[in-house]
Amino acid sequence: MTEPTAGSAMPAAPHGPFRPGDRVQLTDPKGRVNTVTLQPGKLYHSHKGAIPHDEIIGSPEGSVFRSTGGTEYLAFRPLLADYALRMPRGAAVVYPKDAAQIVTMADIFPGARVVEAGAGSGALTCWLLRAVGEHGMVSSYERREDFAGIARTNVETYFGGPHPAWRLTVGSLEDALTDTDVDRVVLDMLAPWECVDAVAKALVPGGLVCAYVATTTQLSRVVETLREHGAFAEPYAFETLLRSWHVEGLAVRPDHRMVGHTGFLATARRLADGVRPPVRRRRPAKGAQAGEATETPETPEPPAPLD
Repeated sequence: MTEPTAGSAMPAAPHGPFRPGDRVQLTDPKGRVNTVTLQPGKLYHSHKGAIPHDEIIGSPEGSVFRSTGGTEYLAFRPLLADYALRMPRGAAVVYPKDAAQIVTMADIFPGARVVEAGAGSGALTCWLLRAVGEHGMVSSYERREDFAGIARTNVETYFGGPHPAWRLTVGSLEDALTDTDVDRVVLDMLAPWECVDAVAKALVPGGLVCAYVATTTQLSRVVETLREHGAFAEPYAFETLLRSWHVEGLAVRPDHRMVGHTGFLATARRLADGVRPPVRRRRPAKGAQAGEATETPETPEPPAPLD
């Protein structure tokens, strides 16, 4: 797999006083957020009045600025979650709750060699690049050239320029994949089961594939394809829910808005070459005749929490 360019530097995480060119989120007392890019001599305008950019530049994060109309605005740099939800879109973005699960459950680690397909709008790419760090590599494949252009713009906007650990290829993974000996493969595409054979050839033994799909029929097909292929251990399929809570004194209740289903995830580990997973007996389906227990690999339980 191609390594980052020699001598390239990882873009620094933004911190310290606001600088020209920084993106800043201005939040009003009602929680409404406006994002501006700081430029000397410019003004932030709203129906609540104006704030000079020069007043913000040089101030620390977490400062409060009063507009000419008397409204106070709290200023912070956007988090990556904020940026991902507001970035220009071609394809739908991977929501932060699912990006967090992918980075965790796919065990994306510093220095990892990761293949991603497709790149979409670049939201998940940003999370992967932050996770692999300076010595890792993310190789993204995107079928559509227009989506690839949007992803490139969004990634380079967030990191302040071309990222030294990222390579973007326009083409389908099953036809254009040239990476070998990769640690992780993340599939965010319509038909990930079409790539299973290519993924098996690219992954190192013990490597992991993670598929992100929208429907149960897609989930079923990708899991069954991984089972039938023979190069993977038993897949683990799941989804996550996110619900925010309103907390004011003793008034503690869930918010009416809930981020429920945005997608299903399925992960599977790459076996060593020539190895088959152990066969485990499972309970028969409800209504099956006695003695009809099937012998298939057992679905792994999620790891128990540490004491």
